[in-house]
Amino acid sequence: MSRKKANISDQDLENQLKPKFVVRGKRLTDKQKRFLDLCTREGVQVVFVAGPAGSTKTYMAVMSALRLLQKDENLDLLYVRTAIESADKGLGALPGSLEEKFNPYMAPLEDKLIELLPTTNSLKDDLIKSGRVQAMPINFLRGASWNNKIVIADECQNFSFKELVTLITRIGENSKLFICGDPMQSDINGRSGFKPMFDLFNDEESRDNEIHTFVFTEKDILRSGILRFIVKKLKTI
Repeated sequence: MSRKKANISDQDLENQLKPKFVVRGKRLTDKQKRFLDLCTREGVQVVFVAGPAGSTKTYMAVMSALRLLQKDENLDLLYVRTAIESADKGLGALPGSLEEKFNPYMAPLEDKLIELLPTTNSLKDDLIKSGRVQAMPINFLRGASWNNKIVIADECQNFSFKELVTLITRIGENSKLFICGDPMQSDINGRSGFKPMFDLFNDEESRDNEIHTFVFTEKDILRSGILRFIVKKLKTI
């Protein structure tokens, strides 16, 4: 049957090609449920998420994004990180194309996709190959405009204030931006813009404009009991 006879639009055809999926996951705490409700609520546009290592910032941001992609087939997921890393070797020193250089930075997203998607098929790879899930370094965002996207910016304690301005001003129609960071783990020698940007939008006026802040603490760390102790100890320094 031809497309004309079937009266199928280009958008309908594109949606038919997009992988269908369900989101699984572990039982959520009350705090995680509140976060999920906030991120998936209609109208919410930006959520700043602060918390220590192991407090499920990235996990919950990815879960929220996948739930939104489930409900709206027009949405795509973009994962953004900086090229800054704690080792001495930067992104420019790595061999290969931009995609090959940035691939290691996508690893946290891939780990969460493996946790949250069914393991019975190649759904993770299908979502990436279809373009519904992409990754990009912050350096390549200038001039971009995001429509119909769920954007997760991860490890934002390594973004400068200027980079965060570039990030937050890309948001367009039918999009949400989740900005995740751990102020305890910055690798850019005191130049992190995450806390100042978090504090700037942590007010009633921002909430009225659907820009929200959310804080996980060491009590929310689920990775291990020893990590909860380590983070609590480090906060006394």
